[in-house]
Amino acid sequence: MEKTHENVKAFGWAARDTFGVLSPFNFSRRVTGEKDVQFKVVYCGICHTDLHQLKNEWSNSIYPMVPGHEVVGVVTEIGTKVEKFKIGDKVGVGGLVESCRKCENCDNDLENYCRDQIMTYNGVYTDGTTTYGGYSDIMVTNEHYVVHWPENLPMEAAPLLCAGITIYSPLKYFGLDKPGMHIGVVGLGGLGHMAVKFAKVFGTKVTVISTSLSKKDEAIEHLGADSFLVSRDPDQMQGAAGSLDGIIDTVSVIHPLLPLINLLKTRGKLAMLGAPEKPLELPVFPLLLGRKLVAGSFIGGMKETQEMVDFAAKHSITPDVEVVPMDYVNTAFERLLKSNVKYRFVLDIGNTLNKN
Repeated sequence: MEKTHENVKAFGWAARDTFGVLSPFNFSRRVTGEKDVQFKVVYCGICHTDLHQLKNEWSNSIYPMVPGHEVVGVVTEIGTKVEKFKIGDKVGVGGLVESCRKCENCDNDLENYCRDQIMTYNGVYTDGTTTYGGYSDIMVTNEHYVVHWPENLPMEAAPLLCAGITIYSPLKYFGLDKPGMHIGVVGLGGLGHMAVKFAKVFGTKVTVISTSLSKKDEAIEHLGADSFLVSRDPDQMQGAAGSLDGIIDTVSVIHPLLPLINLLKTRGKLAMLGAPEKPLELPVFPLLLGRKLVAGSFIGGMKETQEMVDFAAKHSITPDVEVVPMDYVNTAFERLLKSNVKYRFVLDIGNTLNKN
């Protein structure tokens, strides 16, 4: 049994209740165990999931809560049996810090689907203590759930550890990464803009699908999408019917699926990545008539996450980020609620997390 979190002082920002307002918070982490890596946090991304969790919108929040699951830093201490890392290495931690490591999913590098997975924050660790995330000065994590951060990849590209792998995994698994394919991307936010970037590097044709024409120039001129569809325009949607090999749906609010299913070719695949609060209506008949697939995907396993980070470094794929100081975090969440960011906030923990 690993030692409890009473030995190492840590400092971060936490929410104390469902209002979700963050403020300075002193807490403790476990000492560095024999297979643990301790690292100083340099950057941590702000994910829309953090907003859901802070306000207990999924009814599973544990307070006080230190969010953050897109964490990049530098190793300061390693356990006696650590094999993959050394002091001074750049590292990253995403959504997971533990899993059972003996089930079929874990045996197949799918720790992200382990029933006993432990999330980086708002979880309960094996010693009974609450897990705290990356809005803090240090992290202590078992080396299995830590990835090497490539030297040529900017550390502020931390959202790759959630947004990046959430996109990369379904594109690869559902075979939507083949040159010449035509892929649709629904929503042009933190996930959507990464979908465009990865899909273009894979060599596919990309159509962005949005409720508003206002994002067309951004999608095509800045991100390199090939075309743009306004989902509320029946003529545009009808004109594109049966044209897409696959669709990556990143939207987290209630929206109709039938118009998207109609865009798919026979045997087309609709991958759902957003998590709306209420169930969506799924019309079955158009699935039957085209052998179409509606599926879901959730982050990625550790092997695939390392693969994604290495791929991003090789092809210079980085999220568009706005780096902000720690004391700006509550304002950042207010803006995130209004979708007022292009496209991800990243907290400059290393330079701005001050105890005073």
